[in-house]
Amino acid sequence: MKIVIPDGDTLALPDMKAHILEIFSQYGDVICNGTTKPEEVAGKIGDADAVLCNKTPITRDVIQKCPNLKYIGLFATGYNNIDIPAATERNIIVCNAGAYSTHAVVQHTFALLFSLAGNLNVYHEAVRAGDWERSPVFSYFPYPVHELYQKTFGIIGYGSIGRNVAKVADAFGMRVLIHTRTKPENCEFTLVSQEELFRQSDVVSIHCPLTEQTADLICKKNLDLMKKSAYLINTARGGIVREQDLADALNHDRIAGAGLDVLVSEPMSPDTPLKTAKNCLITPHIAWSAVETRERLLQIVSENLKAYLAGSPINQVN
Repeated sequence: MKIVIPDGDTLALPDMKAHILEIFSQYGDVICNGTTKPEEVAGKIGDADAVLCNKTPITRDVIQKCPNLKYIGLFATGYNNIDIPAATERNIIVCNAGAYSTHAVVQHTFALLFSLAGNLNVYHEAVRAGDWERSPVFSYFPYPVHELYQKTFGIIGYGSIGRNVAKVADAFGMRVLIHTRTKPENCEFTLVSQEELFRQSDVVSIHCPLTEQTADLICKKNLDLMKKSAYLINTARGGIVREQDLADALNHDRIAGAGLDVLVSEPMSPDTPLKTAKNCLITPHIAWSAVETRERLLQIVSENLKAYLAGSPINQVN
């Protein structure tokens, strides 16, 4: 079996390429590329039987040009980079890695929130600039710091990550609101409409997939519903946010701040309006990338491939 990995650099760890080869060579001959441009994908896959990828686009054209392809394994939960109908028509099995990053993304969600609520970045820069050294009193606090206790935490999406974010918010004594497309069974938190969530929440945290229904969900209309003191957190997908609308809301103090780990264009476009937006904390899509998380991801993708070869695919999305 020939296995091609077109974007091994997306899993970058010290000596990760050797580790990848060690894990997947048990299943066949592995070719691990660092990165692959969209126009190079079909050529890199060639006559491979299987492709294991993260964000590389596997389009209908690529599928048509790779006649031996029978299996696509994802180093990701999302699979919007795969043309699922085209794969299904060719009887190509597509398997994703669900829930591997839950703990890391929950952790990063609150890291962003803590930074905003505590003005941590501002205080860090102030200390480095010597402001505390010049303070006449022991405690230097010219910038507001806010408690999370008894604030309302609104969660859009109630999958594995959303459920665990809710538990942590609840542990901090926050009132948790949930808006989700599919009503969950035995949900211990309050289910509300989308409009109610935007209106009532002190924090709106996004944990839903990017779909036709959620694209540009964070737009002027919904931002205008939010409290001026509210924070927006997005660790899901950049396309859920209309970036110019969010930048305008931040720059005009329509909401208090935003913590974003994802943007519409990744790597970040230099002309994104959020780059210079007021009180906007951006991290470079690292919520999923904890060392332990990536090791877990490799093991899940390995088990998926092993199950496929045994004739009993798991985590199949088509």
